[in-house]
Amino acid sequence: MTKTWFITGTSSGIGHLLAQRALMQGDYVIATARNLQTLAELKAQYPERLLDLVLELTDTSSIRQAVDAAFGWAGRIDVVVSNAGYGLVGAAEELSDEQIARQLATNLTGSIQFIRAVLPHLRGQGGGRIVQISSEGGQVAYPGFSLYHASKWGVEGFIEAVAQEVAGFGIDFMLAEPGPTDTRFGASIDYAHEWSEYIGTPADEVRNAVRSGSFPMKGDAQRTVDILMRAIGKPKPPFRLALGSTAYEHIHLALSTRLQALDAQKSEAYAADKQLS
Repeated sequence: MTKTWFITGTSSGIGHLLAQRALMQGDYVIATARNLQTLAELKAQYPERLLDLVLELTDTSSIRQAVDAAFGWAGRIDVVVSNAGYGLVGAAEELSDEQIARQLATNLTGSIQFIRAVLPHLRGQGGGRIVQISSEGGQVAYPGFSLYHASKWGVEGFIEAVAQEVAGFGIDFMLAEPGPTDTRFGASIDYAHEWSEYIGTPADEVRNAVRSGSFPMKGDAQRTVDILMRAIGKPKPPFRLALGSTAYEHIHLALSTRLQALDAQKSEAYAADKQLS
């Protein structure tokens, strides 16, 4: 059955591959990017089934205009994929105020405002599916990625709540959590100015590995999109989907460690309750 997709951040990486795959299977796609030239080849191949739109996630009015234009063109949209975002690398102290503001405005506030903008349309049409491309970094953390993690943990918390708010309208969510994957993610990374105090620290080691290309990237982009497409097509997809062995192993370890620590606090936690007479 033909679907209509609305995908942000389609200039490269997972977003571009998702748009390409949806078009190849005969679906309609609204694809957004800051530079539409990155979609020129797809537009030439599928002129009738691809609508390319400019969307700037740091500009709420731009988000709303793009969303209104997308639903105006399609009438109904079945799958909304919030994918746009980028990485910011550096120790927390090294980051500038401007870098912090832009990271949160793009990855966190931009994703929130995009989802808020599509919800009235999905309610009006009686339902739909929203897929947030998060990261293993929405549940685990690397030194040197503190603000990136803040944005991903934040958007996951937002979706945990919103999913409960709109379930009665036939709207469901999926959080996709890829591990390090061989896409062009590294090309868009913003780096903090290096401080001498942090040379040789864990944050510096991660920065050097990312910058040099030696950071392990086990994930295959095509296989990741294959699994993602299958999951999106299920009547009831998982709420969270770990993608790649690195994501699975890191998330499993993080959750197991947190659960063990929580279990050890049970008596103290209960002791904080009001005492009934």
